[in-house]
Amino acid sequence: MRFVLSESTRLAYAADSLAGLSVGDALGAQYFMVGRKVDDLLRGIVPPPVWEWTDDTEMACSVYWTLQEKQRIDQDLLAEVFAQRCEPNRGYGAGGFVILHAIRQGESWQAAAGAAFDGQGSCGNGAAMRVAPVGAYHPDSPEQAAAQAALSARVTHAHPEGVSGAIAVAVAASLAVAGRLSGVRPKPGPFLDGVLAHTPHSTVRDGIAKARKAFHLSIEEVAYRLGNGSNVTAQDTVPFTLWAAARHLDDYPAAIRACAVAGGDIDTTAAIVGGVVSAYTGTAGIPADWLASREELPTWLNEMA
Repeated sequence: MRFVLSESTRLAYAADSLAGLSVGDALGAQYFMVGRKVDDLLRGIVPPPVWEWTDDTEMACSVYWTLQEKQRIDQDLLAEVFAQRCEPNRGYGAGGFVILHAIRQGESWQAAAGAAFDGQGSCGNGAAMRVAPVGAYHPDSPEQAAAQAALSARVTHAHPEGVSGAIAVAVAASLAVAGRLSGVRPKPGPFLDGVLAHTPHSTVRDGIAKARKAFHLSIEEVAYRLGNGSNVTAQDTVPFTLWAAARHLDDYPAAIRACAVAGGDIDTTAAIVGGVVSAYTGTAGIPADWLASREELPTWLNEMA
């Protein structure tokens, strides 16, 4: 299905995705704190505000800001703002911080990303955690969502698995908005088929193919088989998150609860899932008290360069 979309409409869908991503990130991060209990979340009890967001949201905001500025992913600009806006206390991984510090010191993003992990490049889940707004911006073209996601990933993640993870999440967000526009909620299996059709051959893709066959299993069993982000790699994170998003595409709270039950890297899994699901539901699908509990997004988000 083809849609004629204005620039403001595209950005509105991307903003919906960013809202869901940031709330998922901020709520998920709460469960790394002493005294927080997932069982409370399952009973509908959430932690008291304010929920601070992490590097997931900070980088996703830069992605969204770049779309506002350029209507596409400009890798040089994105690398620059990633590096300049990096706040170490937001929970950046050591590898990501080293890359961004090198860029901030004047090294090219190509050299910094390519040198990571002894020249292999990063296959971490960072490129996937921030990319959903890119897909939501392109509901009329999953191919374009995939291409732009790859560009956004390579700024920090030179490893093919890291790129594949970002592509898969962006395509999922693209398909989510397309389903929203059509008025028909995509069924879980065909939804993942659409993601698989645009995801390069990779371990990430193999995991999504396994997720496609796992909708009859419990959250705990799926997390055991696919991973829950504990290894902080795209391979260990993206398949489970797309399973959760596909299964709960019209139910944002249930999707986030699934991430909490699975454990592992909860802020990142909830950010990915939240970004995809809110692309389908819009901000109306996010509980109002959850959105109000999330820390305000950066003041620079809507400022032009």
